[in-house]
Amino acid sequence: MIVHATNFFNTKKKGIVSKEIFVLIVSIFLAGLCSIIYELLISTASSYFLGDSIKQFSITIGLYMAAMGMGSYVSRKIKTDLFSWFIGIEILLGCLGGICIPVLYFCYSFTDIYYPVMVCLILAIGLLIGLEIPLLTRIMEKYYPLKINISNVLSLDYLGALLATIAFPFILLPVLGIFKSSLFFGIVNMGLGFLNLWCFQDKLENNRKKLCFISAAIVTLFLILTFTFSGYLLEQFSKGLYQDRIIFSKQTKFQKIVLTKNKEDIRMFLDGNLQFSTIDEYRYHESIIHIPFTFAKSLKNILILGGGDGLCVREILKYPDVEKIVIVDIDPEIIRISKKNHHLKKINKNSLNNRRVKIINRDAFIFVKNQTSIYDIIISDLPDPNNTALARMYSKEFYSLVSKILSKDGVFICQATSPFFAKNAFWCINNTISSANFITYPYHVYIPSFGDWGFIMAAKSEIEKTFLRIDINTKYIDNKILSKAFVFPKDLNKKETKLSTLDKPVILDYYMQGWKYWN
Repeated sequence: MIVHATNFFNTKKKGIVSKEIFVLIVSIFLAGLCSIIYELLISTASSYFLGDSIKQFSITIGLYMAAMGMGSYVSRKIKTDLFSWFIGIEILLGCLGGICIPVLYFCYSFTDIYYPVMVCLILAIGLLIGLEIPLLTRIMEKYYPLKINISNVLSLDYLGALLATIAFPFILLPVLGIFKSSLFFGIVNMGLGFLNLWCFQDKLENNRKKLCFISAAIVTLFLILTFTFSGYLLEQFSKGLYQDRIIFSKQTKFQKIVLTKNKEDIRMFLDGNLQFSTIDEYRYHESIIHIPFTFAKSLKNILILGGGDGLCVREILKYPDVEKIVIVDIDPEIIRISKKNHHLKKINKNSLNNRRVKIINRDAFIFVKNQTSIYDIIISDLPDPNNTALARMYSKEFYSLVSKILSKDGVFICQATSPFFAKNAFWCINNTISSANFITYPYHVYIPSFGDWGFIMAAKSEIEKTFLRIDINTKYIDNKILSKAFVFPKDLNKKETKLSTLDKPVILDYYMQGWKYWN
């Protein structure tokens, strides 16, 4: 590639870059860029809506590559008017690629045909992209020998793909979000079509040139208008996803954060999954905090993994013996809005601004792995294991790392999804924690927004459970509920499951299978 790099920027006549070669270089580069962007957009959208990111990315990549192969094969049937075909493909690709995410939003919000539409979009876009490169290679034949031509085309195409994979997570997702990114790159594709129309107009028949120009103009105008009103469209689509009025929405580098309000009920959603409702969130947070705190021998140093909303901290601050609370949450935006949004500040009682609270924005797994401090109580208030990134926080390896930084008489508590709706997932978490040299004490409470919800309390040595008393001011937890929380009815009794590990995150399968039925 280095040897022939100058070939891109020098014509055979006097070493001056020709207009045609420059346009073709730009076309190859942008074709590679846009092709990967569309693939990432569809995969990410499906991960948001359907969960199980590995499955969604695998399906998208597999169908995409197969469709590209079909497109490459079909390209041999195109024997004349290569420029007309290429420009027409760019117009179609700009249209389909630009609207793919708005269409998927619509299907998920208002219909039951998300999957068939997703598959059709992947196959159609992949087919068009598969046609692009063979056509560009054949168009470039007049400028370079075959050997140099193929290396140049593939090098630039892969370079565009590299830029796309870097830009997507660090720029596009946090700045534009997937909805606007789709429309933006659709417009980029249309710009590519216009660029080739301008450069190669003398190689097109008048009728085809006019048809291409009108089509490109209509599609571009449509995409620009859709991009302009994307905020309104997202609001309408969101109404299909969220029952209540949206009062805050932001796509961060890590997740989509949404706050909704209905009268006095404030709800938080992460990637479409409900995190809490103010109607009953106190039941969850009192249960995950006050029950294990009743058994702990020391309350001085507390570690919370997740919990960036400050609601666990609100309950912990009721204990005067607590000296230090460390919160580890990967997303700084959650912390920011929990500190500054007046709704959340009211709910968490401004807990994150307490002098005893230290906040660290880091991946919980990495933090625990590198931590040397010892904690009296460790609380895992992480989202459910509905994707691979979260599933590793429910692995034997993770719990083994937690054990190393827990004091000898310390208590570990983990939210563990529903023992009723996802029974196998709940007992898998229990069994996996037990395998990491813990003695486990599973319990459950009823939370109207979630149903029967489970927690796993664990310790390195046996905990004495007699003469339990809740002495903290609470709205839900009392001595009667405490005594019943550890009792499971016959239909929820302990089950034998596989252990979840980094290599085999079976918790993800258990979780998706359990909730798939109830959803």
